[in-house]
Amino acid sequence: MKINWGTGIVIGFLLFIGFIMFMVVSMMTSDKYNHDLVTEDYYKEELVYQKEIDAEQNGNQLSENISIRNSKQGITISFPQNIKYQDIKGTVSFYRPSNKKLDFDIPISLKKHTIFVSDKQLVEGRWDIKVDWTYQGVHYLYKDKTTY
Repeated sequence: MKINWGTGIVIGFLLFIGFIMFMVVSMMTSDKYNHDLVTEDYYKEELVYQKEIDAEQNGNQLSENISIRNSKQGITISFPQNIKYQDIKGTVSFYRPSNKKLDFDIPISLKKHTIFVSDKQLVEGRWDIKVDWTYQGVHYLYKDKTTY
């Protein structure tokens, strides 16, 4: 049997389409590939994004904003010195982009102007830190990315 050009091109296309379909099905059904969203409630969080922008602008208008320092013992989050730390309420969220199982939140309960997060809670690598706090009824937000 002799195969002409037209038949060869059709066979080539069918093999290519079959290969692509095999790859798509194997990647979608395999547990080896992680298909998680960044957050579970993505659309819900998108609706409150303007509030986050306003809170970040409030933080940027402070004379002194939050600062984050890495050390071998852990991460220190320092709040502005010119405000009363007893009136600060909120949460500090640690988000690990590579593994959502490592994410954790810490409620803000200050005895001084700093929060210390021990290295026992942290794994080496990149962390996204989000400090969501209120002071005297004003909402503030501070975001930072750090490598520990």
